[in-house]
Amino acid sequence: MLSMKDSFIKIKEVPTKVGQEVKIRGWIYRERKTKNYAFIVVRDSSGIVQCVLDKSSFSQEKWEEIKKDADVEASVLVKGNVIKQEKAPTGFEIQVSEIKIVGKSPMFPITKDLSRDFIDDVRHLWIRSRKMTSVLKVRSTVFQAIREYFLSEGFYETQSPIIQATQCEGGSTLFEVKYFDKKMYLAQTWQLHAEAVIFALEKIFCIAPSFRAERSKTSRHLAEYWHAEMEAAWEDFEDLQNRAEALVKHVVKRVLEKNKEDLEVLGRDISKLKPVIEKPFVRMTYDDALKILKDKFNFEVPWGKDLRTIEEEKLVSLYDVPIIVTHYPKEIKAFYMKEDPKNPKVVLGFDLLAPEGNGELIGASERETDLEKLKQRLIEQGEDPDQYGFYLDTRKYGSVPHSGFGMGVERIVKWLCGLDHIKDAIAFPRTMVRYYP
Repeated sequence: MLSMKDSFIKIKEVPTKVGQEVKIRGWIYRERKTKNYAFIVVRDSSGIVQCVLDKSSFSQEKWEEIKKDADVEASVLVKGNVIKQEKAPTGFEIQVSEIKIVGKSPMFPITKDLSRDFIDDVRHLWIRSRKMTSVLKVRSTVFQAIREYFLSEGFYETQSPIIQATQCEGGSTLFEVKYFDKKMYLAQTWQLHAEAVIFALEKIFCIAPSFRAERSKTSRHLAEYWHAEMEAAWEDFEDLQNRAEALVKHVVKRVLEKNKEDLEVLGRDISKLKPVIEKPFVRMTYDDALKILKDKFNFEVPWGKDLRTIEEEKLVSLYDVPIIVTHYPKEIKAFYMKEDPKNPKVVLGFDLLAPEGNGELIGASERETDLEKLKQRLIEQGEDPDQYGFYLDTRKYGSVPHSGFGMGVERIVKWLCGLDHIKDAIAFPRTMVRYYP
């Protein structure tokens, strides 16, 4: 009798076991039953395989159980012999000699209705789909690759508070929380605290959730997202651009190495990703970008305005690699970005834009080290410098040139997987209207 204590193989190993008896376990992905046969496709985290059950191989009682309870998403243990079968979904099948239904699944709710709202309502079940399984495996590789890159470059992984007393990226996008008898906020970024830690560890990174209360329903925005951030002492603006490019190249390389089958399941054209690791990224200034938009697309963007989604999409349509757009106007960027010594109207900051209309992956800057300029920028943005005492202290005691960036993990997953909506780049998305399940 099949038992949970038996030795099971992963389904991806089935093609290597032709002519052998194997045991697998998983969930019924699809099923079709006739009078004398049952065809069930079983899935586990590694893949799918067709299993064929012949009525003559089972007792009448067992056959009735199979017909009644071998439903979509029922969990099963299966034993049988592996054969080649060209008509099977993967070219192989298991001729079943024994099956045990572990958990029944009567009337699994996901059938033909795959509308956006319905899929989001049953997200806890939809993550079992092959699409979401593949996305989550790519996502896992992305997290591993980020850590792999930074650790190989001598960075220390560290953390900062999720509950913070001040804003960093704009007060209008803060989530307010009650902290005992005080008003606090969910972190928009780790940056202010990270800038304190570099004076101990010099090169640091983290991957942690960040929160933005943006009233946005676009395909690029989440209220809660995972943020890969780095901060490094002694690194200047050029160093920072090189590091951002190296990180993205490394992540793309690892996904192409480890997730080819998952990208195939998602229907992703990997030829569109290969130039990213083979060619240098395009670099241009904000002024260059405005000129290109005018010359190529007849878009008149007033100097001092941020680039909108449509303008970013037009820019990236000209290239098959990411674009690094530098030297944005100071007035549209955060208070901590360093003024360009050659032009105080712009900052030493950049956005890294992904191809295929995927928008900003990375926001970055060299940090302002001038204490008085920081105070003035805070005042200009309606903030009280006294509320940033710990941060300003970092400029008083042994300040050094330093730089950092933040990368939205869901944004890079969306791009790599070729997804239409960023909600599909995370298991349980949080948006302005979606907070359950």
